[in-house]
Amino acid sequence: MRLLVIGAHPDDIESGCGGTIARRIAAGDEVIALYMTRGGLGIPDKPLEQAQAIRTAESEAACRLLGATCLFADFVEHDIDTSPATTRAFIERIQSLQPDVVLAHWPLDTHIDHQLTGVMALRAFLDKSSRFQLYFFEVLSGRQTMHFFPTHHVDITAFRALKKAATFEHHSQHPENWYPHHDLMESFRGAECGVQAAEAFIKAGTSLPDPLSSW
Repeated sequence: MRLLVIGAHPDDIESGCGGTIARRIAAGDEVIALYMTRGGLGIPDKPLEQAQAIRTAESEAACRLLGATCLFADFVEHDIDTSPATTRAFIERIQSLQPDVVLAHWPLDTHIDHQLTGVMALRAFLDKSSRFQLYFFEVLSGRQTMHFFPTHHVDITAFRALKKAATFEHHSQHPENWYPHHDLMESFRGAECGVQAAEAFIKAGTSLPDPLSSW
């Protein structure tokens, strides 16, 4: 199976569903990580191009650690273009990757880039030519992800350390300051489904087969 994970910025993918990525790769699936932007505004004391280069390298290192393929959409941070023409091109790119499952931001996140990433993924899912399942993931729930009531949980207990290591490849973002919130989220979601640690997802409505139910 091929999974496509779409995140707004470097570190969103790893912190949001790095455990699920690691679990599926260990099971023999292929995972593609598609970062909508290169996160150049995330290092305020660096020029844009230098910050983008740093965060690109961090993303590539994190993907190597997880075993995922690293791609970039190169949208402008804080200004993701959702015009009809650009949305059509984005949908066609998603379709060209032929994913079986897409994981993307919950559109009710507080960050505008997360919102637009989720909406773009939803537009691709709703396109009549698409043939994939869509699930939304959470990041920093209660701070960024709001009104998130999961339909699915994935046990990441055996992959928790790998997820954390991949997220900590994003040194420029000082994950030591905010990753403890994700530790709490993993434990809480694990308690919801009776395991030590889990990641949670909301499934977009469809009658197609439901792969996450067997994860």
